[in-house]
Amino acid sequence: MQIAQVLDKIVKAYDVRGLSPQELSPEVATRLGAAFALWLRENDLGAKVVIAGDMRPSTPALIDALADGITAQGLDVLVAGLSSTDQLYFASGDLRLPGIQVTASHNPATYNGMKLCRAMAAPIGADSGLADIKALAARELAPAATRGRRSEIDTLQAYADHLHALVPLSAIRPLKIVVDAGNGMAGLTAPVVLGRTTATIVPMYFELDGSFPNHPADPLNPDNLVDLQEAVRAQQADLGLAFDGDADRCFVVDEHGDPVSPSAITALIADRELAKAPGQTVVHNVITSKTVPEVVSAAGGIPSRTKVGHSNMKARMAQTNAVFGGEHSAHYYFRDFFFADTGMLAAMHVLAALGEQDGPLSQLVARYDRYAASGEINSTVADTSAALRAVRAHAEQRGARIDDLDGITADFPDGAWFNVRPSNTEPLLRLNVEARDADRMSALRDEMLALIRR
Repeated sequence: MQIAQVLDKIVKAYDVRGLSPQELSPEVATRLGAAFALWLRENDLGAKVVIAGDMRPSTPALIDALADGITAQGLDVLVAGLSSTDQLYFASGDLRLPGIQVTASHNPATYNGMKLCRAMAAPIGADSGLADIKALAARELAPAATRGRRSEIDTLQAYADHLHALVPLSAIRPLKIVVDAGNGMAGLTAPVVLGRTTATIVPMYFELDGSFPNHPADPLNPDNLVDLQEAVRAQQADLGLAFDGDADRCFVVDEHGDPVSPSAITALIADRELAKAPGQTVVHNVITSKTVPEVVSAAGGIPSRTKVGHSNMKARMAQTNAVFGGEHSAHYYFRDFFFADTGMLAAMHVLAALGEQDGPLSQLVARYDRYAASGEINSTVADTSAALRAVRAHAEQRGARIDDLDGITADFPDGAWFNVRPSNTEPLLRLNVEARDADRMSALRDEMLALIRR
């Protein structure tokens, strides 16, 4: 496969992701590193880059290849080694440098990838530089007259210091927490960050192992929460935390082992952030529960709704100077964390909220979990455009108010709503439904699935 064909396959809308080394090889990484460096140089965006990576077996070779490509173009490289993605974002913000995290996040062990950012963790997507970097990587780039230098740094302690400055946990009551790192990067970060608290940490799968021997590091899939849920019950713990492979997302289960909706976590954190910064904006996406804008408005904040996806969230955060943002995929974004997403800081907010009062987590989050939700349901369809037209006509006939911010969102007079949006990369439609009670939600869900799959 030619380099241009490989790049077409692995350079996505928001990041780089592919089989490694079959697609994302060291040779391709060298090309991408050189292209990134040249793009930075041509746009006067920095003369030094910080690189880090996850625990996948292919990561060290890709880091070395990136460093070779970047230094060949005359830029210096700081290699931060093993890091969670939010730890790399911290390094980019703290050092005011552009950065690259080598990771495939929650993807299977056969994959690897890269997340690129400008200085201060500002995102780079297809429309903000990634397409240009891809085009440069397809060319044979002449090296700079002077090669840049490579050096090593360690950012873990500074990252932990920053998080504890934002959410001090020294005064909370003792808690028992089961943490499932999924053999991902939380196995490195959780002991350092959460080890500073009075909490008793029960570790699960903290060994860094990119082959994921216990379960995939994707807590969005309920199957991958089962071990954590059982451990929380067996340990009689106060809560459980599950991180994805690169530890930028965090999922929460309560003392009963029941999953807590990421929308409820978003609302809880929004309440806390608005108590510190009254009147500020909180960003949420189109599939987040209605609870979120309700809580934000009740707390005197300004809810701001945007499309699904981290680049959309980060862009809206920056536009509105939002204090916080949350997605139903368990990405949580903080102004005080360079507008970037960090699962660990979200977890610390939950620990602080729980530890500052005496009740159980299930009771604490009940006020933020007001509706019945379907979760996201994918359907393969032959013609997504025709299916969306049918969805729109059906909803309008039933008196729904329609908006087109991201796919089709239909709001019904009784408070029920659904969103149907197409996948960017596959012939899929993604359905989310919410209603005031489970019966209405189930009925609307089944009605829409029958229409979509007809």
